[in-house]
Amino acid sequence: MSSLYAIVLGAIVLSLLTVSLTRIRRVKTKADFLVAGRTLPAFVLIFTLLSSWIGSGSLLAGAENAYKHGFAALWQAAGGWFGLLLIYFIAPRARKFAQFTIPDLLEARYSQTARVLGVIAILFAYTAIASYQLIGGGDILHLVFPTVISATLGKYIMTAFVVAFTAFAGMASVAYMDLVIGLLATITMLIALPVLMHSAGGWSGLTHALPATHFQVFGDFSFVQAMELMLPTLLLMLGNQAMYQKFFSAKSERDARVAVVGWVIGTVILETVIVALAVVGSVLFPTGEVAQRPREIIAYMALHGLPALLGALLMGAVFAKIMSTANNFLFSPATNLINDIFVRYISPNASNKRILLVSRLMVVLLGIWALYQAMNIGSVLQQTLYAYTVYSAALTPVILAAFYSKRANAAGAVTAIAAGTVVTVGWNTAFPDGNVSHWLLRTGFSPHLAAQLSQHDAIFPALVAAVLGLVIVSALTKAPSQAQLDLFHGTTAEAAAD
Repeated sequence: MSSLYAIVLGAIVLSLLTVSLTRIRRVKTKADFLVAGRTLPAFVLIFTLLSSWIGSGSLLAGAENAYKHGFAALWQAAGGWFGLLLIYFIAPRARKFAQFTIPDLLEARYSQTARVLGVIAILFAYTAIASYQLIGGGDILHLVFPTVISATLGKYIMTAFVVAFTAFAGMASVAYMDLVIGLLATITMLIALPVLMHSAGGWSGLTHALPATHFQVFGDFSFVQAMELMLPTLLLMLGNQAMYQKFFSAKSERDARVAVVGWVIGTVILETVIVALAVVGSVLFPTGEVAQRPREIIAYMALHGLPALLGALLMGAVFAKIMSTANNFLFSPATNLINDIFVRYISPNASNKRILLVSRLMVVLLGIWALYQAMNIGSVLQQTLYAYTVYSAALTPVILAAFYSKRANAAGAVTAIAAGTVVTVGWNTAFPDGNVSHWLLRTGFSPHLAAQLSQHDAIFPALVAAVLGLVIVSALTKAPSQAQLDLFHGTTAEAAAD
């Protein structure tokens, strides 16, 4: 059996390598590398958006949540669904703006300081997201080759794969790889779910084996806990740089809007199927090794709960999905370092050849940083919420304000980005992995209050700090110039799109 799984994984890696190598000949300029020459059609956009969104956050953290708490875990996914409904109206505006990165947007609408702070927030959030993709890939390699590859060695191998594929051809490589991966994952998961449901005794088998709370709207979560799952996902979706880069890569505004419709449909289906698979897995495998590491439940079922060929394909699809997400979240901050730091401040007149060389070097360095984080992560779910919250609180309010507020200004944006980042990082320092840090107690903090706060995510305090900073400071300082507003609300934006 293990040889079949090895063959499928090998075939997938070779297929993805082939896609990357076929695209590399077409990458000759910065625009080719960063936004695929702005040539992506709607069909490709749908699957690259779907693949970049659904990775270890869903397949590991979401599945772990569903294994423990049932269908209430869909609150994490629901944030993305609500966000997508709003994105339908944002996508054409984003494509009309037609730049390379979110910090491009921040400087055009606010200031250079906002741009630099935006880069810092993105580096924190996106390398954290990439890091737990490396954990997921390493887990799968260990499951398939338990006597040859340890989970730790698997992380190193996964890092090498991701860095190589991302560095080859940039956005063109990422987007067309996602097309293949998205089709494979969608088909195999849809086939696997009814097969596993039958093994678990159907719907009646699930309801008899699991607590009633597993099928309730909030399950065993409180309303606040459900919102702490939903809000970071919602706000990450609304401000996700990887998403905006895909919109910047679209052939037209119409392609961007059509892609969102397909993305909504695909996300709702796949996120629900992933949670359902994990719930079924909690019935089929309630004890043993996987009960100690529930984040691996979907890969574990592919190995032990399905016919060999279907199991191998599902394992391969999960592995490819995780790799795809790692590619996207490694590529995106590399884009920031090139476009927002190197070209903007260090070498404005650099040739395309030099930019491409430095771009690939940045991918390697960021891959090493993500690997370092992967080696020091306790809970994938906690790391997921941390990464989402950094980005959600620091950047999403100012990104949305750029498109929809005429009063938000540079001082307010800088305050919001700084406040959101500091509160999130500080909160997770004070309460690492849901525990109270010793230094916090030594400051005289009430042990009871500290214990209560440690059970909650940073999203509410960080978001409140960021939004208050944006609104109050913007109201008390000078309004933005008309030229800045015209880029997002006037005729300048329309002219730029022609």
